[in-house]
Amino acid sequence: MTEFDDFPPDEAAAQLRIPPNSVQSEAAILGGLMLDNGTWDHVADILVERDFYRHEHRLIFGAVAALINSNRPADVITVFEHLKRNGHDGEVGGLAFINGLSQFVSSASNLRRYAEIVRERSVLRHLIATCDEVATAAFNPSGKSVIEILDAAQQKVFAIGEQSSRDDDWASIQDLVVQELDRIQAVADGSNVEQDYTPSGLADLDERLDGGMRPGDLIILGARPRMGKSALAMTIADHVGYRQGLPVAVFTMEMPATQVVKRLLAGHARIHLSRIKRAERLKDFDWPGLTRAVEELRCAPIHINDHSGQTISQMRTKARKLARKVGKLGLIVVDYLGLTTATDPKQSRAYQLEEVTKGLKALGKELGCPVLLLAQISRGVEQRADQMPMLSDLRDSGAIEQDADIVMFLHREIVVKPDLSDEWKYHAKVQVAKLRDGEPGFVDLMYVGEHTLFKDWPEDQQLPMSRVRVASNRGT
Repeated sequence: MTEFDDFPPDEAAAQLRIPPNSVQSEAAILGGLMLDNGTWDHVADILVERDFYRHEHRLIFGAVAALINSNRPADVITVFEHLKRNGHDGEVGGLAFINGLSQFVSSASNLRRYAEIVRERSVLRHLIATCDEVATAAFNPSGKSVIEILDAAQQKVFAIGEQSSRDDDWASIQDLVVQELDRIQAVADGSNVEQDYTPSGLADLDERLDGGMRPGDLIILGARPRMGKSALAMTIADHVGYRQGLPVAVFTMEMPATQVVKRLLAGHARIHLSRIKRAERLKDFDWPGLTRAVEELRCAPIHINDHSGQTISQMRTKARKLARKVGKLGLIVVDYLGLTTATDPKQSRAYQLEEVTKGLKALGKELGCPVLLLAQISRGVEQRADQMPMLSDLRDSGAIEQDADIVMFLHREIVVKPDLSDEWKYHAKVQVAKLRDGEPGFVDLMYVGEHTLFKDWPEDQQLPMSRVRVASNRGT
């Protein structure tokens, strides 16, 4: 019979609303550790001080950990002396209480299971505390919107799930190199292996990106207005959704969803966008292509949200909800950074943008998909002879460049110099200015404006050279 026998079983404790705990398991762990210091490795990867329910147990576990980690013996006497030096001997009930723990367990063979029990009860207490915090926030919003409160609740619960697993996460280089060799061999042999990237559908761009966009990548696509950054983003989204069949989430704060759909229809049907927008201009020969485009797109898992001025909290909540509904996302597109609304509008714009970029980076990592974020380039680029943007042209915040895994800039020379020769009409250049673990460089693309569609530059077509418009072509 011990003092721990007085504690009620789990069923009685639940009725008394006592937080989940297992004092017996806690005592057994502490006694076992002082009986055999060699069992420390059985529990150290599972438990930390705050996992213990009783305050004195936390202090004793901390003392045991400090002694063992400094290669000193941890027994009844050394643990008591350690606590005494730090002024905690009175808080644990003195030497008699510690000695009672050492007598509580006769064997240290089951410490691993005891540690799992203590950890499980700790997670339950943490969950209860989190639910209380969520309830308090719901009763007292303090000016926060419902979406913000929901997002905070989801983050807290997700954090508990992340912390609840403290298994051994070390990977041996011996195993890793063999696994990587197997993957390389399978790819080289043309075996059907799962890709670790999502192609953009533009072969030259994918070649520059070493295959495509990786899960968790934050990709910045910057350009001045009218360069076609929304069209390029939707060309990529269309390929991921329609060609690859992967769910795509598009946050379009610049244009309504109907306008996005018109652009996609024009690209699939190969009909001039102006005739899509003005249906009375459609020709009889347009209808078969339009009907085909509708049939193609209605099967594509592309989801569009055109709510304006969204915060990062709202986007995170909606993306998570969509992922639960349709499965793992293949791509998230945000059009564009400058139209996102800050969670706290009182903060500086640089801080607000940093909140968005860091939040989207975390979201992509959480959902395991790339995030394509469109950004406006500062007007200062227009004062230079070469108006291809540079990293320093990203507006308002250095955090944009810092948080991004890939930074791409889009430029069409014909937009800034309308007097160029006609061969420049379809030419677009993408600069990959930042590429983690890769080589930056340039890619030439073809932009078919009437279809708002980007394509690879044809191999049999020479890149534009002349910068003079022929007189006979003026006005065409």
